[in-house]
Amino acid sequence: MSGIRDLLEPIAAWFRDFGMPEPIVHWGHPLMMGIVVFVMGSFVGLTGWRGRAATDEATAVKSRSDHRKLAPLMFAFIAAGYTGGVLSLVMQNQPIFESPHFWTGSAAVLLLGLNGAIAATGFAKKTSLRTLHAYLGSAALCVLFLHAVFGLKLGLSI
Repeated sequence: MSGIRDLLEPIAAWFRDFGMPEPIVHWGHPLMMGIVVFVMGSFVGLTGWRGRAATDEATAVKSRSDHRKLAPLMFAFIAAGYTGGVLSLVMQNQPIFESPHFWTGSAAVLLLGLNGAIAATGFAKKTSLRTLHAYLGSAALCVLFLHAVFGLKLGLSI
């Protein structure tokens, strides 16, 4: 799998030439992604579930609207952060595929992408797809929380 590293090395070298301080290279990804996962992710999950469970129609409509606006942005930030995290590993001359942090990040991006595709269908007017979307999104957030734990462990080990 050194082919991926070889492919990414010129990009990582370009970023290395910026002369960023080591703590930013080392902890920049975890700090920014921690904000996205814990703040934005929690809000997106909460509004999604509130949109399903609220008994007040106005609250449900507002929550669904907020969820619909922020979930795609959260996915975009997660996908960009995934790329940044992989580049950070290459910049620090660390292996890419050996960490559970990499694999939980890959799983989270896959789950969120699948969940977005389900939502993009308009749930095909099926309640079962809406329910799948809710539980798949919750599972993705759980994977992201586990991902953060693995990321902290990885960051402290290198």
